[in-house]
Amino acid sequence: MTWELLTLLFLAGLSAGFIDAIAGGGGLISVPALLWAGLTPQMALGTNKMQSTWGTLMAVIKYAKAGLVGWKEVRLTVLVTFLSSGLGTWAVTLVSNEVLKKIVPWMLLGIAIYVLFSPSLGRTTAKARLSLATFACIAGGILGFYDGFFGPGAGTFWTLACISLIGLTLTHATAFTKVANLASNAASLIVFVASARVNYEVAAAMIAGQLMGGRLGATLAIRHGAPFIRIIFISVVFAMVLKLLWDQWSAR
Repeated sequence: MTWELLTLLFLAGLSAGFIDAIAGGGGLISVPALLWAGLTPQMALGTNKMQSTWGTLMAVIKYAKAGLVGWKEVRLTVLVTFLSSGLGTWAVTLVSNEVLKKIVPWMLLGIAIYVLFSPSLGRTTAKARLSLATFACIAGGILGFYDGFFGPGAGTFWTLACISLIGLTLTHATAFTKVANLASNAASLIVFVASARVNYEVAAAMIAGQLMGGRLGATLAIRHGAPFIRIIFISVVFAMVLKLLWDQWSAR
């Protein structure tokens, strides 16, 4: 790898970390950048998990310092998500995820439209529909497995689940989502490392950018709150939908 290429990957990591810390979807930037750098698809996915884990960690630290993470509330979710994500990553090496590629863009589009036309969504705390234990088992089991198995839009699904099922505000839901993302990323990373699918030189360059981007994104999200997060959230989800649909169309 040349210094020029590593510098571009650093900038890609910074951008991805910034977006990820606020609304998720940083993989829209980082995965194409890794493929462009010449990594094989499986190596790109493993390296992406390595670098994104560090950016997510930085975001979690910022949200925790701001008092937006209740560790007693998230600990069971973290455990279930970690185990389910590891299982999902292992499963994807055995079976195809072609069906998910076809249906996920439309699920995300539905969420984006719902959030777009629900301006008050997540502005205030709502009544919880599930207990934290039930939520941890259901959301952690399903979304953890999904993130390990396929991944795109996992943060979006987590945020909406936190708002609609346990009544969190958008800002608190974003913080909760980052903790869950960290658990699923760590589990997937263990599987990728064990199967030697991580390019550590490339990961190091992108981690430096991720740490900066994650810190900056989380800082802005905490400072400007729900209105700012909502704008980035909707923009990223629509971009993700277009990217996934384009991938389907171009593969024909």
